[in-house]
Amino acid sequence: MKRALLFPGQGSQAIGMGKELCGAFQSAKDVFQEVDDALSQKLSQLMFEGNDADLKMTENTQPALMAVSMAVVRVLEKDGGKKISGLANYVAGHSLGEYAALCAAGTFSIADAARLLRKRGSAMQAAVPAGIGSMAALLGVDMQQAAEIAKEAEQGQVCAAANDNSVGQVVISGHKEAIERAVAIAATKGFKRSVILPVSAPFHCSLMQPAADVMSQALAEVKMNAPVVPVIANVTASEQTDVNEIRKLLVAQVTGAVRWRESMLALKEKGVASAIEAGSGTVLAGLMKRIDKDVAVTSLHTPQDIEAFLKTA
Repeated sequence: MKRALLFPGQGSQAIGMGKELCGAFQSAKDVFQEVDDALSQKLSQLMFEGNDADLKMTENTQPALMAVSMAVVRVLEKDGGKKISGLANYVAGHSLGEYAALCAAGTFSIADAARLLRKRGSAMQAAVPAGIGSMAALLGVDMQQAAEIAKEAEQGQVCAAANDNSVGQVVISGHKEAIERAVAIAATKGFKRSVILPVSAPFHCSLMQPAADVMSQALAEVKMNAPVVPVIANVTASEQTDVNEIRKLLVAQVTGAVRWRESMLALKEKGVASAIEAGSGTVLAGLMKRIDKDVAVTSLHTPQDIEAFLKTA
């Protein structure tokens, strides 16, 4: 039976995440220390006992979520004696989670992943002035319907499908006025359940091009190894192992749509019957239930979760 390792993205963060892991396992504590050292910041302290507003700052959220995911991976490896190549046939991560997936697969070191995500978060925040952009979840629509609504709402501004999360849940991104128009248009078409998201910037649309340029330079300068297991890339929903192609796709990901639903269906087609969600929260498990209930997802983010999993792995 084939299995995938999945890594969550922004929205899965919560104060206290990783604290139990840090207290229970030296291997997890070492990961948080490594991230703190790489960033010259006590990010772990913010994660464990800081305030929500600071954690939600994109430049903090992105490396913090990666740190929790990698703490889980390190515990599985060092305390559970499980190599990634033995645990999973594929890895995938939602947006910033793709960096955690690649880190788990050996493409990036933890320190480099932390620095890249700090840079990515800062660049994405700086790309668009506060209040200019917005994002909204359109519920009950498919990707094609969302694209048509976004096109109608553009009117000279940016409005695009940004995240194809699951069946009936597509997130759009762009200029604030265009997003508000799209929500109104969706309602006239019978899609009355739309939610403006509390985000700090319009991610995964062309307004993020300045951030893509920053990441192109950053990724060109960092050491990258071929992943020990293939990654399912966000922007293509296809497996990748070539470092040069992975680098290009990570740049494209900043402005491109996260094709998560298609990525999960691609895993199913490759014979994946179960998945491990490694990191904070259970968002990806919830999405999988809506995408394909036949793929079972086990979420690991506490010592108890990991210990129970290792008894059956």
